[in-house]
Amino acid sequence: MRNVDQTPLFSPFFFFFFFSLLLSQAEGGSPPRLPPRLLPPRGAQGGEPARDAMAPPGSALPACLLGLLLLACRGDFGRSSELAFVVEPSDDVAVQEQPLLLYCQVEGIQPITITWRKNGAVIVDSENAFVLANGSLYVSRFQRIRGDGSSDEGEYDCVAQNHYGLVVSRKARIQAATMSDFHVHPQNAVVEEGGVARFQCQIHGLPEPVILWHKNRMPVNTDNERYTLLPKGVLQITGLRAEDSGIFHCVATNIANVKFSREARLTVSGSHSTVYKDPMILVGPENLTLTVHQTAVLECIATGNPRPIVSWSRLDGRPIGVEGIQVLGTGNLMISDLTVQHSGIYVCAANKPGTRVRRTAQGRLVVQAPAEFVQHPQSISRPVGTTAIFTCVAQGEPPPQITWLRNGQILETSDHIKLKNNNSTLSIYGINQADEAIYQCIAENSAGSTQASARLTVLWADGLPGPPQAVRAETVSATTIQVSWKEPLQNTKEIIGYVLHIRKAADPVEMEYQEAVSKSTFQQLVTDLEPSTSYSFYIKAYTSRGASKASEVTVVSTLGEVPAMPSLFIKVINSTAVQATWEPSIKLGQHEGFKLFYRKVHLSQYTGPVLLASNITAYNITHLDASVVYEVKLLAYNQHGDGNSTVRFVSLRETVERPALNPPCDCMKDEQNNKTSTTGIIIGIHIGVTCIIFCVLFLMFGYRGRLLMCKNVQEQLSTPQIPRSQRSAAGLVLNGAARRDRDERDLTGKQLDMNELERLFPAAPCREQQDKGTTPSRSPPADTQISTLPLDEFSIIEEQPEPPQKSPCGGSPAAAAPHPIPTHEG
Repeated sequence: MRNVDQTPLFSPFFFFFFFSLLLSQAEGGSPPRLPPRLLPPRGAQGGEPARDAMAPPGSALPACLLGLLLLACRGDFGRSSELAFVVEPSDDVAVQEQPLLLYCQVEGIQPITITWRKNGAVIVDSENAFVLANGSLYVSRFQRIRGDGSSDEGEYDCVAQNHYGLVVSRKARIQAATMSDFHVHPQNAVVEEGGVARFQCQIHGLPEPVILWHKNRMPVNTDNERYTLLPKGVLQITGLRAEDSGIFHCVATNIANVKFSREARLTVSGSHSTVYKDPMILVGPENLTLTVHQTAVLECIATGNPRPIVSWSRLDGRPIGVEGIQVLGTGNLMISDLTVQHSGIYVCAANKPGTRVRRTAQGRLVVQAPAEFVQHPQSISRPVGTTAIFTCVAQGEPPPQITWLRNGQILETSDHIKLKNNNSTLSIYGINQADEAIYQCIAENSAGSTQASARLTVLWADGLPGPPQAVRAETVSATTIQVSWKEPLQNTKEIIGYVLHIRKAADPVEMEYQEAVSKSTFQQLVTDLEPSTSYSFYIKAYTSRGASKASEVTVVSTLGEVPAMPSLFIKVINSTAVQATWEPSIKLGQHEGFKLFYRKVHLSQYTGPVLLASNITAYNITHLDASVVYEVKLLAYNQHGDGNSTVRFVSLRETVERPALNPPCDCMKDEQNNKTSTTGIIIGIHIGVTCIIFCVLFLMFGYRGRLLMCKNVQEQLSTPQIPRSQRSAAGLVLNGAARRDRDERDLTGKQLDMNELERLFPAAPCREQQDKGTTPSRSPPADTQISTLPLDEFSIIEEQPEPPQKSPCGGSPAAAAPHPIPTHEG
């Protein structure tokens, strides 16, 4: 532990300079020359120092320098008041028996104390490890394993503290530099000329070893385009020639060691073959997990004759892009400066030129991103009793986990401290002076961690009233509680009112609500509560300068609620029995069952109660007297008592007097009758529609047929010897030619009035002649057909009335005009 003042201090020369300056000003002397960087700002006129026009000459400069002197004495000139890290320790690899230096720099109001922790335990200064004056940690001889079994490897963090709070840096992972033995050595290979040779070495180490290749004990010439060295210890040689034969081995190097692999011989045999060979992928891409900004190399080496063309694509169909993309050798894909968007499955394809013959191999690339903040928590100041909210949003791949610290310790949630939105939001309800601290948000994933801090300042004014006293809560009903209290013991003159805080005891603090009360009122009736529920209450007194501390919390429960009134219906079964039915409903609330009572209305005593279970919804009351009126009462009950009852009155007298009018219900028969009636109605509708259609057709054709038949009878009675051809013409009474024949022959009284024709419709034609034994000769049906009568020749004849005479068809008088006037109706 070390007190570190990281603020630049003024030297004694500056103090002497400032005092001499003030003294010379007081004596009227000339001030000493200031260094250029300390000169006061210049005014707009002639480069003179800016000064107040009302100030006496020479007063501005001492005032300015006095302010600088006060700042220098304070020791935090130009520094931030917030305690925060400027430099944090970072992950590192240490060399055995070599010094290790971990940096930590903090800004804030002095004094600041810096300590270091390893794996959560405080590091005590010793000869091997101690804190430097600037706050950094120095380890003189790093050892992976010490004699006592301890190790300098681990997670280190820096802790800074001042009188406002404490902050903790990100964790820095320190590992010892190591190198294992080769676990993959190059193997001898015999390849024909023009083919592809591949050697590989694999070795583990921290940091990652750099692998170089030697041929015949000399470094491989990397300028040769046919030689490709991949970062993971792979050497590819394409288009083999005889001079490529030789002995190869690899050399691995890092800060811990240098190691050599075993040797392997390459033999190039024969000449280039012209035999056709299908494309084949010798080595495809491996699955890789890297971090952003690193470089990924996806290997793909293919053979075949003719030489296949290697191409790359993404399995999801997205383009690979061109920025940062490079092809190494004949088909290896290198992606520089990785981003999260580069994650995916990459497919290597070996294509036979000019055909669709191809072979594929694929590998997955996962790019991780260390946690970083999208939104930092901000320092805030809040009055006592209010709510403080800190928001911390971080991103990364995989998504980071967020942890909160309070003055360097893991923050534990409680009734008034809540974490929401995957720990991104910290809410502190009803804050008090004990909540004043520095709160840190730690975002961490497998790729790294980061931290951000914010300070909560609790505003507290002197002279505020104390907490209200003697808070009591009494249950009034199932939905009402009365809360009472007494005024605080001190500072009551400035009270402007009280606030009652109400919350269900089982609900979180954020579900709390408040009711304001005037300063002269010391009780409040809280209504609209839920039955059989516990509630917590506390009071605060408010002044114009802030709120008092909260009173003690009191918890009380509302009374239980009895069930509501059930719906009751009465149905008469017969002259001595009725049925009481009711409907189950959630509006009843919690109930254990029902109680049924009934009595004759002129009596005071009820029969009952009949106790019924909560699932029963009907009850038959029998052996009743049909001559009196009965009162039936039903109520629901539970452990809290009986609910209000529902009352119905019923009389059986009408059932006795008119039994025939109210037969007992035969539900099955009624249902069958209803079905039969429905079927009959449907059939009746169809028959009715059919009849209407036939009646209309009958009226249209039958009316015209009877009209012509009656005219034929009339002509036969007047001139029975008319030939058939003439009778045919006479039968067309509505035809214009027939009218001309009628004018030439005097057939007075033989015309039929239109009203008379209508009266002829319901009667059979020529009934009178049949009764007298007159049997006129009937014309063939073809002679009376008028279905082809043109509509444009249809006319109505207006006739003048004449003395009535017997009609041969009906015996009714008919009027005929001596000179009819045809009127054409369009």
